[in-house]
Amino acid sequence: MSATSQPSPRHRRTLRLVAAAAGLATAGALAAALPADAHESKGGGHHGPSRYQDVQLLSFNDLHGNLEPPAGSSGRVTELQPDGTTKTVDAGGVEYLATHLRDARKGHPYSVTAAGGDMVGASPLISGLFHDEPTIEALNKLDLDVTSVGNHEFDEGAKELARLQNGGCHPTDGCYTDKKFKGADFPYLAANVLDEKTGKPILRPYWVWKKNGVKIGFIGVTLEGTPDVVSAEGVKGLKFKDEVETIDKYAKVLQKQGVKSIVALIHEGGFPASGAYNYDCDSAGAGSGISGPIVDIAKNITPAVDALVTGHTHNAYVCTIPDPSGKPRMVTSAASFGRLYTDTTLTYDRVTGDIARTSVKSANHVVTRTVAKAPDMTALIGRWNTLAAPIGNRPIGYISADVPSTGTESPMGDLIADAQLAYGKELDPETDLALMNPGGVRAGLTYQATGSEGDGVVTYAEGFTVQPFSNTVNLQDFTGAQLVQVLKEQVSGGNSSSPKVLQPSSGLTYTLDLTKTGADRVVTDSIRLNGAAIDPAATYRVATNSFLAGGGDGFTTLGQGTNDLVGTDDLTALEKYMTANSSASSPISPPVPGRITIVS
Repeated sequence: MSATSQPSPRHRRTLRLVAAAAGLATAGALAAALPADAHESKGGGHHGPSRYQDVQLLSFNDLHGNLEPPAGSSGRVTELQPDGTTKTVDAGGVEYLATHLRDARKGHPYSVTAAGGDMVGASPLISGLFHDEPTIEALNKLDLDVTSVGNHEFDEGAKELARLQNGGCHPTDGCYTDKKFKGADFPYLAANVLDEKTGKPILRPYWVWKKNGVKIGFIGVTLEGTPDVVSAEGVKGLKFKDEVETIDKYAKVLQKQGVKSIVALIHEGGFPASGAYNYDCDSAGAGSGISGPIVDIAKNITPAVDALVTGHTHNAYVCTIPDPSGKPRMVTSAASFGRLYTDTTLTYDRVTGDIARTSVKSANHVVTRTVAKAPDMTALIGRWNTLAAPIGNRPIGYISADVPSTGTESPMGDLIADAQLAYGKELDPETDLALMNPGGVRAGLTYQATGSEGDGVVTYAEGFTVQPFSNTVNLQDFTGAQLVQVLKEQVSGGNSSSPKVLQPSSGLTYTLDLTKTGADRVVTDSIRLNGAAIDPAATYRVATNSFLAGGGDGFTTLGQGTNDLVGTDDLTALEKYMTANSSASSPISPPVPGRITIVS
């Protein structure tokens, strides 16, 4: 389609199921100063609709195919209590998300549901095994109206993303059921993702929600740096443009079409000052505010945009950030994995056709598991689990305790690096070390059984949740000088402001001094391999996954290795290591972090 043509709205379902639900909320609002009828939502009567119409915007982001309740810390949120203490609340699971959203819509005839990208990709087995068709089916049932693309929507390339949008059976694996996959009922928006040949967006750049004369435009973008966090094959033939320039461009297009109320769906985010989902971002005290890429983006997007739904960083926040004219504008994110949803009120002025920005209010709500499960989601999960069970329930190892994925150096990251080193030595006994990217460690392993497998048993499905990308384990040669440069790239260049600390295999040790800046944070003289200093002129055989071997995550030096050898997929390497080194009577203990000494 033309980059400036108006996409025709998809057929929308009119039936909204309503179920009882309870939610924990935090409110963030712009000071209201409207006439008494500003929040009338019924309208009608012989006088016609009132001037001001409240529109409910429900939003979430970074679901990553988490249909079932996420395990461990991935399935909890931190809640700030009135006395200043915090507690954790179990959260997430589409059976509960559906109930919460359906209840939230009750009494809101003007309601639209939007998402901020990464609905699929890096998904647990129940979705990932089937190329995320189950998640698209679930989102259709959730009555999602529109979403932006995220970086993970490109994990399998633009053709596969188009299939998720338009339907059809997988080109290699075919159809999984007797019904043809119909694709998403909602539009994926990719305003800043262009086909290199045509120079036009690969999917719709925007979409307009309409009801009884109320019109709200949605523009969807992913982070410009998507090629840095996706495999080269996934973004082949694509260009990713600046978020601000793109949103400003299509805001003008919408305005020319008479659409003056605009929401930007941006798969880029920030880092809140507090880990509690209900902290007051706009308070003047300590523990407030937000930092990160979304701040500059929000400050520069045209004032024509009325609210920003964001994502990518998996954090929770409801903040106001001033637009270029100095007016506060709402910026929200609902953490990840379906643990939260955001409820925002946009007050539409029928006279001007714009949002009365002074009345925008927003709150994040917990997707608690204390409400009734949505029966249609339970049935959906049951159907796909039946197909996945023969593969997913197979034991691959045993652990003595939780293996968490948190921390600068995590036990799970160390375990994966050790597994890749062991597998590398199988391929080539000269393999010296392994390095794992932290973003590839999607979860930890929990000791408590998630099904009938028994405590301490690691199933293939749990391993798949940890490493869902199907990267291969690659061996490459590097000089010692290059190896040192790789470690410096963790905290310099594009990783300077947000370090990506590689998870090292056993035997590689060094000090990371966070009191310094840039590459100086890696203390070169401290780097040791099996107790010996790195020889700049010597050759080292290094195992990484294919994403890193292609220079991903800003590790350009890892893309310059020689004598490449490509092995099996990374999950198979982990499975082989777990099987060889653990049993029911002798489980693996979580590695104790300490390979990296951190000075802060």
